[in-house]
Amino acid sequence: MANAKINGISIEYEVHGPADGEPLLMIMGLGSQMTRWPPAFYEKLIAKGFRVVRFDNRDVGLSQKFSGVPTIESVVAALMQGQKPDIPYTLDDMAADAVGVLDHLGIQRAHVCGASMGGMIGQLVTADYPERVLSFTAIFTTTGNPALPPSKPEAMAVLTTRAPDPKKDIEAYLDQAIINSRTIGSPGYLFDEKIMRERLRSDVLRCYEPAGVARQLAAVLANGDRRPKLGKITAPTVVLHGDSDPLVPVEGGRDLAANVPGAELRIIPGMGHDLPVQLYDTIVDAICRAVERAKVNA
Repeated sequence: MANAKINGISIEYEVHGPADGEPLLMIMGLGSQMTRWPPAFYEKLIAKGFRVVRFDNRDVGLSQKFSGVPTIESVVAALMQGQKPDIPYTLDDMAADAVGVLDHLGIQRAHVCGASMGGMIGQLVTADYPERVLSFTAIFTTTGNPALPPSKPEAMAVLTTRAPDPKKDIEAYLDQAIINSRTIGSPGYLFDEKIMRERLRSDVLRCYEPAGVARQLAAVLANGDRRPKLGKITAPTVVLHGDSDPLVPVEGGRDLAANVPGAELRIIPGMGHDLPVQLYDTIVDAICRAVERAKVNA
């Protein structure tokens, strides 16, 4: 583990794999620590020759935390009135953080992979910093198109309903976290509650910052429709999405692929809004496909 001053704030990051490997920047989603890219997954990427860089987004994990708790209602109200929402930071700031990690490591160009909100950040990195991106793999993410189907109510409740405080009752917290994981997970694949519970326990002991989730969600909402930027993307792009995702419906992935020139779309039956161990090879293959296309285009 390491920590660096990036864009005036502290960002926690890790680098795994050979120093001369193809650099791959992994960006995780809303309220999720970099640990959600587990060793069993990124070791498969290392075996393919990648130098894997994962980091905690601002306001999560061991990266710097902010203050204030903006509400969804206040952000939406400001946007409807054509005003700039009063939020601590934007998704563009988070994209600048991702590029700042590359700067700190002296990496001029990298392959980028982002999941959920991390895929939204990846869209901005790929569109606004084209000289830094070799390829882009987007996992269960979307464009911000307001006409797309919304999350299912039970999936949105996972983001907006506060769980029991783990500092007071960690087992009650984990019970709720397991329910949440099942709610947005992949119905077509085995859910190992024991493994998930231990992973969730490890994560919450590493960091618990529920207000950070609200601040990150405010940044996502304020970013709006990214389609006008997506047409600028030139990096080879692969979009991977599950057909059973209740949080970011599959139409979001279809819309992303339709708006990024030349994007390749892969729809995975039975996949929801998680990374089942049974799909690690499928996800690695999607990343490798984007990388292969980048080499052909070089």
